[in-house]
Amino acid sequence: MSQYLVIAIVGGILFAFLLIVSLFKRYKRCPSDRVLVVYGKVGRSLSDEARSAKCIHGGAAFIWPVIQDYAFLNLTPLSIEINLTNALSQQNIRVDVPSRFTVGISTESGVMENAAERLLGLNQEEINNLAKDIIFGQLRLVVATMEIEEINNNRDKFLAAVSYNVEAELKKIGLKLINVNVTDINDESGYIQALGKEAAAKAINDAKKSVAEKVRDGSIGEANAMRDQRVQVSSADATAVEGENLAKITIANSNATRREKEAEAERKAVAAEKVAKAQALEEAYAAEKLAENSRANREQATQNADIIIPATINKEKIEIDAEALAEQIRRQARGEADAIFMKMEAQANGLLEILSKQAAGFERLNKAAGNSKDAVMMMIADKLPELVKIQVEAVKNLKIDKVVVWDNLASGKDGKTPATANFLSGMLGAIPPFQELFKMAGMELPDYLHGKKIEDGKAEVIEEPKKEEKKEKKDKPEA
Repeated sequence: MSQYLVIAIVGGILFAFLLIVSLFKRYKRCPSDRVLVVYGKVGRSLSDEARSAKCIHGGAAFIWPVIQDYAFLNLTPLSIEINLTNALSQQNIRVDVPSRFTVGISTESGVMENAAERLLGLNQEEINNLAKDIIFGQLRLVVATMEIEEINNNRDKFLAAVSYNVEAELKKIGLKLINVNVTDINDESGYIQALGKEAAAKAINDAKKSVAEKVRDGSIGEANAMRDQRVQVSSADATAVEGENLAKITIANSNATRREKEAEAERKAVAAEKVAKAQALEEAYAAEKLAENSRANREQATQNADIIIPATINKEKIEIDAEALAEQIRRQARGEADAIFMKMEAQANGLLEILSKQAAGFERLNKAAGNSKDAVMMMIADKLPELVKIQVEAVKNLKIDKVVVWDNLASGKDGKTPATANFLSGMLGAIPPFQELFKMAGMELPDYLHGKKIEDGKAEVIEEPKKEEKKEKKDKPEA
């Protein structure tokens, strides 16, 4: 009895274990790249209708055995190439629209149930073909509602229409449109190609027009700048010569009156001849005038650019150089004048200092001597060696080989030998007298230096014996 009990217990435990294991295996988790579809008896919807399947994305569910089962829908996107050809546009022009669509199973609530109902059990290729048929039809429908210009020029509108129509149909089978890429659009008649060429030509022409307008604006700006420059230069020149022209107006008016009368007489004399020649040459000159005016304008512009502007620049340069040179000369002259003034001022100060010192010395000498006469005598005595030196310099270069003096032993007056005394007196007389030198200098020698005898404080002139007396004394025999 006990053996059966043990077997029953072990069997119960084993059954419970197997039941638990089987229950765990019925709990299914949904990966992120798949949709878990639970079908069988899954309950009712909100409208109290029986549901065919329950779709779960990103979660898990328990699958009841016997009454429920499960399957997975793959969310991997499908890339579908659609080569639509000979599709009729609104203008009845057949076009080719090669494109590529990317679709996948939708995870939107309500759309996943459509995928579970219509795509569960189909492989990727079968889903691809099904979506391809839907896209072809909707793409032809969109092309038929639009003109070629809209399809070619307004790609955003075309893609929006394609996406709207295609996605609405794909949702019915549980698919979602992820991307649409139209590679190119062509037509059999070459209409789109012609539109492209037209657009390219228009763009090129617009670019050429823009370049021409910019070049024109640059030329106009340059011409305006040159015109303003010429106007300003002419205005400056006119202002410079305005004064001169005002002085010439009176003379010009008088000459103009005279020339007017002479011209009137001359005009009357040659008027008939000029009128006849003018009428004959009028038509010929009309065309030539236009050409000459154009050439004259061009030559005038060239002359203005080649002569007037460089001349103005040279003129300004010369004026600037002249002003600089004048400023340099003024600075140099001012510097030389300052140097001369400082030199002369220094010399004057030196001379003033010398004269001041001499005046102070003379004042002290005058005080020491007691009176001005004695002071002058002391100054002359101080200068006497220098004066004697000058006298000696006058005769030192005279070459005298020898001096022979014949004289008798008789003594003359005052114990002097007459012949010797006369000789020495004559030789000293040949030397420029001191008295004459001092007179030329504005001074006068003292009395005892120019032959005056001083007795009792009075000077007496010592006269030299006359020639007759000298002769008598010579002829008189000595005792």
